Amino acid sequence: MQGFLFALFISALVSPLVIRLYRSKGWLSTHNEQRPLKNTHEETVPRGGGLVIITSILLASLLFLQFDSYLIVIMSGALILAITGFFDDLFDIHPVIRLLAGLFVALLVVGSGIGISYVSNPLGEGVVSLQTLQVPVEFFGRTRSIWILADLFALFFILWNMNIVNWSKGVDGQMPGFVSIAAIIIGILSFRFIDDPTQFNTAQLSFIVSGAYAGFLIWNWYPQKIMPGYGGGALAGYFLSILAILSGAKVATALMVLAVPTADAIFTVLRRIRAGKSPFWGDRGHMHHKMLDVLKWSKRRIAVFYWASSLILGLLSLYLNTTGKLITIGLVLLLVFAFLIWAKWKSLKELSAKN
Repeated sequence: MQGFLFALFISALVSPLVIRLYRSKGWLSTHNEQRPLKNTHEETVPRGGGLVIITSILLASLLFLQFDSYLIVIMSGALILAITGFFDDLFDIHPVIRLLAGLFVALLVVGSGIGISYVSNPLGEGVVSLQTLQVPVEFFGRTRSIWILADLFALFFILWNMNIVNWSKGVDGQMPGFVSIAAIIIGILSFRFIDDPTQFNTAQLSFIVSGAYAGFLIWNWYPQKIMPGYGGGALAGYFLSILAILSGAKVATALMVLAVPTADAIFTVLRRIRAGKSPFWGDRGHMHHKMLDVLKWSKRRIAVFYWASSLILGLLSLYLNTTGKLITIGLVLLLVFAFLIWAKWKSLKELSAKN
């Protein structure tokens, strides 16, 4: 847990420095931006969370981890996301550009050999191999096999989680709390395979990521003094995805601990496509928006709900088999979908009554 405490300390220490820098430069996010509808904050707040997170994770990793080619690639990808987030803080860049940056980073990671070669069989014992289709490719004078299913699945898994976690940071303290919990769960899971020397880095990196977001939470908790921004949100999904893969391709565990953000994201994408809108542009239809607008919950209550759901589902994931996890994920999907449909109906009913 030394990595956790060190990353927490650095994150808590660097946050006010970034706040001061952004305020001195006027790099602030106000309620009256180009897309104010999705914003829940009414005060002038700097973003810049990506700088805090990358600084604390890098420093803690240099101190506590054993660097190898894989870790170098992982940290290189994280730096690219942090830089993208920094420019987004300043210029509010187009979401498609952010998506392309995320795709490049995911390709970088998968290209290094970090992939999902198998998943647990949900219908019985054993695993389902994803290495049945491969294509040999010459790369810098070396022949490398591209595992079609394994690499595409890993690519989608990383890119998807980067985006859905980034979408779930709408209220103060929401995202850092559940990300810190999710990383702890993955770290605990990694200890089950600690005889495997590769799991030492995985467990330690999990605790480092958890500590970085826990330290940031001190300054992001209501009333927030700094927001995660794209950098902080994308880095969260990026690290959680990679940690889930490295801890033994525990895809179901990652999906379960992120079941609420996942369900919200699936519903949001379907809703936007059905309405003829781009799935990439933000709006005020996420679950945390509905809790705020329809249920009239406070921002603190919404944040704690997200933490509690990740904690409960994460703890369950340590004991359930794959079938049990998939059933639980399915139930969460149904509950979230039902709530969002009800919230939409209630909003339309209230609007009709006013007119």
